[in-house]
Amino acid sequence: MSIAQALLPEFDQEIASTRKVLERVPDDRFEWSPHEKSMTLGRLAAHLAELPMWTAMSLDQDEFDVNPPDGEGWESPKPATTAEILELFDKNSADAREKIASTGDATFFEDWTLKSGGETLFAMPKVGVVRSFVLNHGIHHRGQLTVFLRLLDVPVPQTYGPTADEPDF
Repeated sequence: MSIAQALLPEFDQEIASTRKVLERVPDDRFEWSPHEKSMTLGRLAAHLAELPMWTAMSLDQDEFDVNPPDGEGWESPKPATTAEILELFDKNSADAREKIASTGDATFFEDWTLKSGGETLFAMPKVGVVRSFVLNHGIHHRGQLTVFLRLLDVPVPQTYGPTADEPDF
């Protein structure tokens, strides 16, 4: 079995669960935040929608500098509605899935480096980037988003099992 074949079932499950949570984000609460140090609801949802995009960036390149010393820094997309978030998420997820499926094992073992201002933030094999920086990172923020939804009294969908709002598993 190839690395891509091993990753895709997990990728598909996490993407489907994340989409269910993103569908619940209310348009009229994008500026809401549970705490002054927290991201806003809209920023958190947009961040989740952009994360799958890093799959192709890490598999196609050997490094990326979010703040290059000789150029403009990375600008995250700023969708204004839940529909725009879902559109961005669906496009990024489909592109990521296609990239994983078409990537050979040798590429997954190559190193990828994330930099800021020319300084290395981290470096690891590309397979680790997909698992950690894309999938696990998304799971982390999806968990945050479910808490935001709960605090707004928005029904929380099932991801790994029942929720108070969807108890039948």
